[in-house]
Amino acid sequence: MVVWFFEIIIPWRKNQKMIRKDFWLDAFYMFFNFFLFSLIVYNALSDVFVELTNDLMNQMGIENLVALEIGSWPVWTQLIAMFILRDFIQYNIHRMLHRIPLLWRFHKVHHSVQEMGFAAHLRFHWMETIIYKSLEYIPLAMIGFGIDDFILVHLTALTIGHINHSNLNIPLGPLKYVINNPQMHIWHHAHTKLWPAELRYGINYGLSLSIWDYLFKTAHIPHDGKNIELGFDEIDEYAQGFVGQMLTPLKPTRRK
Repeated sequence: MVVWFFEIIIPWRKNQKMIRKDFWLDAFYMFFNFFLFSLIVYNALSDVFVELTNDLMNQMGIENLVALEIGSWPVWTQLIAMFILRDFIQYNIHRMLHRIPLLWRFHKVHHSVQEMGFAAHLRFHWMETIIYKSLEYIPLAMIGFGIDDFILVHLTALTIGHINHSNLNIPLGPLKYVINNPQMHIWHHAHTKLWPAELRYGINYGLSLSIWDYLFKTAHIPHDGKNIELGFDEIDEYAQGFVGQMLTPLKPTRRK
């Protein structure tokens, strides 16, 4: 609500309506992905996954996943370390979602946004939650982080994500090379025809931090992206409603 308030009083794209295209669809995605799925369904699934992983490790003779114990560190350094490591893992998972055709089918739901606003942050297929959280678990568990440590870091990243998808102009100066921002992230959502040939699978993958894109040469901000076209080639034929967008990635595709 705070981010939406600033979108209303100091919008970057002043011609964009307060209730933009697909605003209510994205509002429902926020409710579904953050409350219905993440807090209820995924919590149950994560307990099963954690127990299954622990059982498999025990069968392999590994009684403890922890390879680096950081429990003795001050709490604030633990949280910062978790935030940075988690964001690095998510950067690489994000690249994978673009690079592997099967995963890209699910991720296209997020790229079906045609007008950016804070609520677009949580427009994504529920399968992405499964992919992200499952691949995050083992690396973070190996340095002693448990599920209970996620909440503060998760809420911080969630807030940054709302800001990055918002209709706000946030000049960061030199900090733009470290922290993600709306002016960088809108290029990630740019129509795929605007991606450079050498980065044809995607650009600006960073979620909370932009430093990974600059380090691994995936950053691309050719000019002010205030009014660039968003989406992908077949977006006009893509499912418009929630149910259709949930089912589309599950449908078999025809070989060309």
